[in-house]
Amino acid sequence: MIHSYFSTLFKRRHFVSFCALPLLALASCTRPATVSESTPAAPTNPPALSSIKEEDLRRDLFILASDSLRGRRAGESEELRAAAWVAERAREAGLEPAGDDGTYFQFFPLRRVQVSSNSSFQINGHNIPLWKDAWVTSPVEANLDGPAVWLTTYADTAKQSLKGKIVAMPLQAPNPLPAPGMSLWGYRYTLSAVRQASTILRRQGATAVILLTDATSEQQIGFVGHGFEEGTYGLEGSAQAHPTSTVPVVLVRQSIAAPLRTGKASIKADLRYDSFIYPSINVVAKAPGADASLKNEYVLFSGHHDHDGVADQVQGDSIWNGADDNGTVSVAMLAIGRAWKQNPGQRSALFVWHGAEERGLLGSRWYAEHPTVKKESIVAVLNGDMIGRNAPDSAALLGSTLPHRNSQALVDMALQANQNFSKFSIDTSWDDVRHPEGWYFRSDHLPYARAGIPAIFFTTLLHPDYHTAKDEADRIDYRKLTRMTHWMYATGWAISNTPQRPTVDPNFKLER
Repeated sequence: MIHSYFSTLFKRRHFVSFCALPLLALASCTRPATVSESTPAAPTNPPALSSIKEEDLRRDLFILASDSLRGRRAGESEELRAAAWVAERAREAGLEPAGDDGTYFQFFPLRRVQVSSNSSFQINGHNIPLWKDAWVTSPVEANLDGPAVWLTTYADTAKQSLKGKIVAMPLQAPNPLPAPGMSLWGYRYTLSAVRQASTILRRQGATAVILLTDATSEQQIGFVGHGFEEGTYGLEGSAQAHPTSTVPVVLVRQSIAAPLRTGKASIKADLRYDSFIYPSINVVAKAPGADASLKNEYVLFSGHHDHDGVADQVQGDSIWNGADDNGTVSVAMLAIGRAWKQNPGQRSALFVWHGAEERGLLGSRWYAEHPTVKKESIVAVLNGDMIGRNAPDSAALLGSTLPHRNSQALVDMALQANQNFSKFSIDTSWDDVRHPEGWYFRSDHLPYARAGIPAIFFTTLLHPDYHTAKDEADRIDYRKLTRMTHWMYATGWAISNTPQRPTVDPNFKLER
């Protein structure tokens, strides 16, 4: 039903103005800007650079990252509304639809698996409220009715057989600990500790695992627990879309630990899961190139329009607006689209605003497997993720050094564009395989690189507001965002107007 509605809405011959829709509350509709005749230019001279303006980026971002879109979580109506807004802005810019069926959209199915609301968990006959005092760490179907064996440390696993038993113990610090200063340290600590404990105890034959929070995980329980409650997501048909274990792992607060510590607690649980298919959506638009032959090749600008939605309230705010992550790139792509339409390059520009990136790069994985243009026509992918924060004169280009570099020619063009126009000091350290963040593997260029397409990743890196409710539009450095947009545009322009397309480096192989 939703797919049919959007398909009708965005067919070029049946386009319905968004002024007639509830999205009017987000922004007033305007007529498409007048487009000038194309004026081909040299690869090092992007002609519409001055048309990318700070005030336009600011205007668009304050809308896309507003509370009215409630964090744009994948699979929820706000992600679809955000996609509709992006498509309307693309249409106003004069970009052509390049999605499925003559529309700006490419829908794909998300399989969400979530612990059922009918599930229950009891200790000594007392109901323990799920998502308040106890969290099932992954969807599972299980019935428990029996005593819980209490362990104090992993050393206790050698003292008795745990096969077929319900095991309870305090959460142990993970080994190794997350690297000092790593983003979301407490969140990673908790997930690593839960994963390590469940692996060890499952191998010992435990039929269920109950873990008591320690001081660090207790502080993180609102954040981590929200993710447990939301469940898991995957592309329909993928292994990630279905539960992988029959052994439940339950994380409980310290405040209910007393009966467990006695070693005489009785556990009764009825755990079930629900499985849904939700629509997510890529927005796809294009600006045709000026050369009769080369316009059948594409420079693909990549970003994601989703974020993390609504979570537990922190300091009065529960909406994670994702202004930097990744509203900045979403509006940068609109600005680049307007510039490209004003003065087309020789090759065409293709813009893909991916959905469900935060659920595991699902939109880019889908598009790399189901492109709406011929895969071999995609000359290069210029992906951006978080380009509006941190020191004003620094930035990073991931995929620029081995083993993550898959096209030296593409990297050279990007570095030359920076030298000519944006003039950032480039941090390459995040490409190092020893860097604790593994940042190269966490954005939408990755599926394209794995598919053998030259790909790089523009970013201004992480900051303390990353994946928090504080990632707001009023915290963005708009001058820096404008410079980053110039850099991406200038790089794309060089690729578009260089006769020889960038090649993939021989023997390119990622470490994982």
